[in-house]
Amino acid sequence: MQVTVTFKHMESTEPLKDYASDKSARLAKYLASPIEVHWFLSVEKIRHIAEATVAANGVRIKAKEESSDMYAAIDTAMDKLEKQVRKHKEKIKDHHKTETAPTATIEEIEAVSDTGGSSRVVETSNYFVKPMSVEEARLQMDIAEDDFLVFTNSNSNDVNVLYRRDDGNYGLIEANS
Repeated sequence: MQVTVTFKHMESTEPLKDYASDKSARLAKYLASPIEVHWFLSVEKIRHIAEATVAANGVRIKAKEESSDMYAAIDTAMDKLEKQVRKHKEKIKDHHKTETAPTATIEEIEAVSDTGGSSRVVETSNYFVKPMSVEEARLQMDIAEDDFLVFTNSNSNDVNVLYRRDDGNYGLIEANS
């Protein structure tokens, strides 16, 4: 987690930097790495303002709070951030959740072809084929940092595979039944 703290119209102090960094660590349990948190702390007359921006895997969340005490402003802004991050995680986790979704299984095969080749499958994976839109699948890939995702397209009810291309874009394989 990378945390930066910027001060405006106030003295830069290590205790405030450490406090903001320590509070930011609470977000690690909700977001996948890499996480960047930028705190912008400022004072305007008697108002202490704490603004925070969190960026993680394409998600950008912001919070701003004013108080008469900078530590209280950081606490309240952090509470707002944590609530938004938790809501985002639940939205992705529970979106279109169904109890009867099919499961696709890849079985390990150790067969030698008739021509004498020795190719074989060396890894087995099971995937829960969750119904979702292509955009939701892309968001899920970004969060999980996977190179591909097998899912049921909620628009067509067909099994699709979304994969990350070498150029950073995405490819979609649609299996029509």
